[in-house]
Parts: sequence; structure tokens; C-alpha cells
Amino acid sequence: MTKGGRRMGVLSSSPTNMDSCIESCLKCLRACEECFTACLQDPDVQARVKCLQSLNDCAEICGQAAQYMSRNSSFAMNLCGVCAQVCDQCAVECENMQDEHCKECAQICRECAQQCRNMAG
Repeated sequence: MTKGGRRMGVLSSSPTNMDSCIESCLKCLRACEECFTACLQDPDVQARVKCLQSLNDCAEICGQAAQYMSRNSSFAMNLCGVCAQVCDQCAVECENMQDEHCKECAQICRECAQQCRNMAG
């Protein structure tokens, strides 16, 4: 379905006020998974344990938040608030690394955290 020329949700009954936050969460999930994989290839992987754990947490909560929003769960806003916190923490951990992929991931995490804070109210 379209509204003002813009596709809203996947199904016509999808909650449309959450579209940009869902998209941001899915982008963040993907960025975290890609960054996680890249970090595993780094020779100093042992120095990245905290960052790797944050990436894993962030990817998982972003996926859950997107799922809860997609089904318009009554817990979606609460989960978005937690997701914002996890994204912020992941960004901090990624910013401590010098790799370009970590810096880019941190920026995506910050954007997602802001979207989730807006959604959580």
C-alpha cells in the first residue's frame, strides 16, 4: 500500500508509524553482524571481547525490536527503550576500536539508538 507515494509496511495492515525505526533496527542488526565477522578476523581478537559481546547483544535486540514493532506488540515501545541503551553501549565499544568498519558500525548504532529513543517516547 502507498500513502503519499511512499510504501508503508509490507502488508496494508502494518503499523506505519514504526517503519523508519524498523528499518533502522534492521540496518543496525546487519551492521553489527558484519562488524562482528570482521572483528573475528582481526589478529587482536582477544582485545575485542567486550566489543564482540556488545555487537552480539546489539544485533539481537535490534532484531527483537523490529519483530515487536512489526507485530505492533504492546511491549514494542519498552523494548525500543532498551534497544536504544544497548545501541549506545555498542557504539561506545566500537568507537574504542580503530578499524573503519567499527567506526561505521558505531555511527549506525547511534542512528538506531536515536530512532529507538524517539519511538520509546
